[in-house]
Amino acid sequence: MKSQSNFYNWISLTGFVLAANSLILILVLFLFSLFTAQSNTYLGLYIYIILPVFLVLGLLLIPIGILRRIRKKNKGEITESTWPVIDLNQRKHRGTVLKITLITMLFLVASAMGSYRAFQYSESVEFCGKLCHQVMEPEFVTYQHSAHAKVACVECHVGEGADWYVKSKLSGLYQVYSVLLHKYAQPIATPLHNLRPARETCERCHWPEKFYSRKLRSQRSYIANDTNTEWNISLMMKIGPEFSPMGLSEGIHWHINKNFKIEYVSNSEDRESIPWVKMTNLKTGEVKVFMDEENPVDKKALDTLEVRGMDCMDCHNRPSHLYKSAPDYIDNAIISGKIPKNLPFIKMAAMEALKIPFTDKDTALRTIKETVLTYYKDEHPEILDKEQPRILKAITVIQGEYQLNAFPYMKADATRYLNHIGHLESDGCFRCHSDRHKTAKGETISRNCDLCHTIIAQGPTGNIANSTINTSLEFVHPTEIRGKWKTAFCSECHKSLYE
Repeated sequence: MKSQSNFYNWISLTGFVLAANSLILILVLFLFSLFTAQSNTYLGLYIYIILPVFLVLGLLLIPIGILRRIRKKNKGEITESTWPVIDLNQRKHRGTVLKITLITMLFLVASAMGSYRAFQYSESVEFCGKLCHQVMEPEFVTYQHSAHAKVACVECHVGEGADWYVKSKLSGLYQVYSVLLHKYAQPIATPLHNLRPARETCERCHWPEKFYSRKLRSQRSYIANDTNTEWNISLMMKIGPEFSPMGLSEGIHWHINKNFKIEYVSNSEDRESIPWVKMTNLKTGEVKVFMDEENPVDKKALDTLEVRGMDCMDCHNRPSHLYKSAPDYIDNAIISGKIPKNLPFIKMAAMEALKIPFTDKDTALRTIKETVLTYYKDEHPEILDKEQPRILKAITVIQGEYQLNAFPYMKADATRYLNHIGHLESDGCFRCHSDRHKTAKGETISRNCDLCHTIIAQGPTGNIANSTINTSLEFVHPTEIRGKWKTAFCSECHKSLYE
């Protein structure tokens, strides 16, 4: 058998060298990964994706070179025998065929295992979050501190089924192209309009028929004054009905009651503005259309806009990537004791530093420190002289909390990625529940706070007013704003606290 003579050509030899080197590198890196405790994103990328591509390319070049040489022989360009003659009666030929068969089988098994590992790797959180580090850093960091930190990215972003798997991989190819050629937006635009419906992802774990009836939520915040005055509020959240057996007949999660269909139209890409809402009673067939009288949309424009069926993501729009606002994460740091509550004016100093827009992380960290120290130096030098060690420790905490919630390179923070749960720093519920959305008969989508919660306790520590569970206190704002909260949306003021 004269196949060896056909093998000796520059294409086949190049392929052999390429394949052999790729295989050696794969084995070396794989063994290295087995004995390395620390995970490395790029190591997996080379082992399971990049090097296998070169291995397969090299293996393809070998037969291509052989076929090219045989073709030249057939044309008489090379004076040697053409196709090799295989005679299995000869021991040498049988041995050669057996070797090729065994090598082929081993390669197919290794390829299958490698392909499966490549699939697993491409579905991993590490691959999604770390491979494009700068671009995905905001999503990866906030995901790690979310309620879904143990849920893999693909569980929500892809889900089950071949169709969405193919869609996600095609989308991934475009994302790779965008990263390589710097075509990505800063920040990445949300909401994702091609996201899989929540009923096919969220409801694999969250069973709509089994929501709890009520939930107590207690919150503490701190006023930016000399004593960082504590302000407490406890809400009985009506996430479901008064009694669980009543199902989704009332409460916040009524919006996904299977007997009703809620649809809406937004005239903004971020879905912050919702001028048109339609409610259909699927049992009776009754239909009600609510139009925002201060932001109307005419019939011609309405026909060009997407009519979206309301689902979980319209309210729970930050389930795994929650960017806390500066007031929130500073309050949380004080509650946890990371920042001493009895350090005078620390909330005020932190807010002064965090309201500055930053263009990069290093500048942000440096400026936060400088601004806090300058605040104390200019406004309260006696406190700086006495409390400088504790102020410096507090600055370190402020810098750390900033890095968990704000990412200057991608322009990602709570001002860009609003949270629609509630209505404090975004319009949230008030996008529809505004008293402005009315039917032709004058029915409104009510803004009544008691539809969603009752206030059962509020006030400063040591002087908290309480009510019974089934009654609600009238809201008291921690600072005097002359009742403006009754007519204006909370976000009109609260967004300005950290912009």
